Amino acid sequence: MPTSVVYLIAGLALLLAAVLPPILTRFAVSAPMVLLVLGMAIGLAPLPDGLNLDPVDTRPVIQRVTEITVLVALMGVGLALDRPFSFRDRRSWRAWNATWRLLAIAMPITIAVIAVLGWWLGLSAAAALLLGAVLAPTDPVLAGDVQVSGPQVLDDEEDDIESVEEIDEEDEVRFSLTSEAGLNDGLAFPFVYAGIFLAVEGPPSEWIAGWVAWELVGKIVLGVAVGMLVGWGLAKVAFRAPKRALRLAEQGEPLLVLAALVTTYGLSEVVGGYGFLAVFACGMTLRAAERGHEYHATMHQVIENFERLLVLAILLLLGTAMTNGLLAPLDWRGVVVAFALVFVVRPLAGLVSLGGWRRGSTLPTDMTRAEALATAFFGVRGVGSLYYLAYGAGLYAFPEERWLWATVALAIALSVFLHGALATPVMRQLEARRDRSAA
Repeated sequence: MPTSVVYLIAGLALLLAAVLPPILTRFAVSAPMVLLVLGMAIGLAPLPDGLNLDPVDTRPVIQRVTEITVLVALMGVGLALDRPFSFRDRRSWRAWNATWRLLAIAMPITIAVIAVLGWWLGLSAAAALLLGAVLAPTDPVLAGDVQVSGPQVLDDEEDDIESVEEIDEEDEVRFSLTSEAGLNDGLAFPFVYAGIFLAVEGPPSEWIAGWVAWELVGKIVLGVAVGMLVGWGLAKVAFRAPKRALRLAEQGEPLLVLAALVTTYGLSEVVGGYGFLAVFACGMTLRAAERGHEYHATMHQVIENFERLLVLAILLLLGTAMTNGLLAPLDWRGVVVAFALVFVVRPLAGLVSLGGWRRGSTLPTDMTRAEALATAFFGVRGVGSLYYLAYGAGLYAFPEERWLWATVALAIALSVFLHGALATPVMRQLEARRDRSAA
């Protein structure tokens, strides 16, 4: 890609990142929607010579850029969650009940249904499983309108589970969607590998035992452990180091969060764990230290600004590619998969996991039925799906790769427009219901 084009895209993204959020706050229009439309308009115009937007040719670039974007988003999500979690405290396990249900029930159902649908529509079993794994995780990048806004600062005497829950217990929808997105981006990896193994090593009987032991369990444990260890160590230094020069929290040095992100991801990948899970765990561990300190908000602000720039640049390019040949391989099968995912599979899988199909005022997750419906519906797809497809296609040359790119792009665009348009009115309606119930 010509250097001048890179500067132009970066400049547009920076300008729009600064201008759009305050303008769109009162409307049912999100910045991702605007950027995607703008990109589509640009794609219809003559493009500079040498600008290659073919996802197969530029797969390594797509993988690295989306990888960085997801990592930044995961660190931001980890820092934003105010509800603590402790492995040894049953109350915190119960407080995260909706998250566990979405991960353990909704995500596997989504993978299985999309994989079976893809196979039934004519994909190879391996490509169908990869498609299910790619489209299953919700996205921590594009779901800002339905996620928690950022860390709240508490007084030290309020730093316990009950007081922290009071911050977000009335908005179980935002907490559930945020925590789900933070965890399932890492949990998609085992199923991506399953698709690769199915293509390379043959029937599951040849590899299933090793896959369960290492890809499904071992790498998850390693990733979480590394993230917690790095987060704990950096928090000790930043907040409680014996020498004042090392207590970065007192100095308000925000670059610690970027150092934590890169160190955690690098160390986790070196030892063989899932780096995405490690970064999320590191963010949560940092947040657990000195909850009343304003340094958390400082770190989150840096991450949020960096994330916004990356997201807008990616969406601008995605929109440009969509009207410049990316969707050319799309056929009716891809349309069926994309619409089924957004309108049927995710909503039903979410309802099953949350008990939203039951009638009653309160569900097993302490949500109302309306809240469960909203949580099930807002399974936003985005940058994470682009990363996983680039990653999986880089490990094995799937004959259906161009069709996979077109289908995933359509699903992301559909999610951006549908969820982006409905997020503001739906969340306002839920808040109004809670206010009436509390009155």
